[in-house]
Amino acid sequence: MLPNLVPPKIPDGERVDFDDIHRKRMEKDLNELQTLIEAHFESRKKEEEEIISLKDRIEKRRSERAEQQRIRSERERERQKRLEEERARKEEEEAKKRAEDDAKKKKTLTSLHFGGYMQKIERRSGKKQTEREKKKKILGDRRKPLDIDNANESALREKAKELWSWMRELEAEKFELQYQFGKQKYEINVLRNRVSDHQKLSKRTKRGLRK
Repeated sequence: MLPNLVPPKIPDGERVDFDDIHRKRMEKDLNELQTLIEAHFESRKKEEEEIISLKDRIEKRRSERAEQQRIRSERERERQKRLEEERARKEEEEAKKRAEDDAKKKKTLTSLHFGGYMQKIERRSGKKQTEREKKKKILGDRRKPLDIDNANESALREKAKELWSWMRELEAEKFELQYQFGKQKYEINVLRNRVSDHQKLSKRTKRGLRK
């Protein structure tokens, strides 16, 4: 069952203009829509400005960090360069000192082992001698007279024991001299190798410094 509908009352003697009512409603809706659109674009504009400002701050911070990193890297490179130069300088000084010490040792050893004994002989003899004359003199000093012309059997036995003991002493002395000679030769080779290594290191260091 339909409810009772009461039609709106229209004032007597007045005419209702529905077109005007519709037009005013449309104008009102249009104004509200325009206001909403303007508010939307205003809000959108503010958001875009905030986004641009945020991007600018991010870019500025990124640039600042990049500059700080560049400065730190530059300082680190300079520090490493100073350390390398200091290390190279110390190595060069140490190598130079070792070379000087080795040269002094070599000179001392050469003077002691090769010149000392010969200089003593020359001072004693008062003149220069050839190697053959030196050997003859050394053998002459070491050679003992046998003196067995009138010796009996017992004396000969004692003389044989004496010669045997003397021969063993000579063998021991020979072994000791050979050992000393080998040791001196080894030390000289070590010194030569050190000098050679120092010269190579000095050349490499000079080439590195030139670069």
